[in-house]
Amino acid sequence: MKLAETEALMKKAIEATQRSFNTIRTGRASTSLLDRVTVDYYGAPTPLRSLANINTPDASTITIQPFDRNSLNTIEKAISLSDIGLTPNNDGSTIRLNVPPLTSDRRKELVKTVGKLAEEGRVSIRNIRRDAVDSVRKQSKTGEIPEDQARDLQDQVQKLTDKYIAKLEDLLAEKEQDITTV
Repeated sequence: MKLAETEALMKKAIEATQRSFNTIRTGRASTSLLDRVTVDYYGAPTPLRSLANINTPDASTITIQPFDRNSLNTIEKAISLSDIGLTPNNDGSTIRLNVPPLTSDRRKELVKTVGKLAEEGRVSIRNIRRDAVDSVRKQSKTGEIPEDQARDLQDQVQKLTDKYIAKLEDLLAEKEQDITTV
């Protein structure tokens, strides 16, 4: 495994963790809250984004205007069944989601959830490191690369790992700050 490949995989792990963080509520309305919501549209699970315009007219409201009015009830049902914890209000043409301010208990729960997501990201990065180091060791055993070069490569992989875990920690601190800020 090449160093560039390892770094690209680590970047993808960071991006995946960032997307997970974006789906966590921070007390302000954000269209990314609905990224994980899928709607059973004519028998096929379809992302909500591809079925409707989603906007945030103010800090505490999300509006969803479906392209097809016939899908309004199925979208409403999908939001109700999802884990975002918001109740949809259907006025016949638009669905409104009121995002209430977070309670201190709920903020603590969300901080724990974000911590778990960050740990999943760390594990992913460590797995990438393990695979890269194993690859270097195999190449060293078969004689493809000398031992001193193998050690240097392993050190470089570890430096990459440290760099990306530090980035992940920065993202975590930023998200925790967003959640705990009233």
